Amino acid sequence: MSKADEIRSKLEAALAPSELDVVDDSESHRGHGGYQEGGESHYNLRIRSDVFAGKTRIARHRMVHSALGPELIGRIHALALDLDTP
Repeated sequence: MSKADEIRSKLEAALAPSELDVVDDSESHRGHGGYQEGGESHYNLRIRSDVFAGKTRIARHRMVHSALGPELIGRIHALALDLDTP
C-alpha cells in the first residue's frame, strides 16, 4: 500500500471527511531536503470535515497528526494542510 493510500485510509476512518484530497507533491521538491527518489515524501492534504467545527487551526492539525499516527508521520518529510468544515 502506498503512503497516499495509508494517509487516505487513516483520515477517512478518523475524520469522516466530506472531501479529502491527498496529493503527492514530492517531485516539486526534487533537490530539496527530505526529497526521496520515487516520491512519497511531501504531501498536500485538503480535508473538509464536520469534526473540525469549533476547533482552532492548531487543534485541527493535531487531529490530523493523531489520525495518521507517529509511525506514518515519521515516514513523511512534509505535510501541507488545508483544513476546514464543509
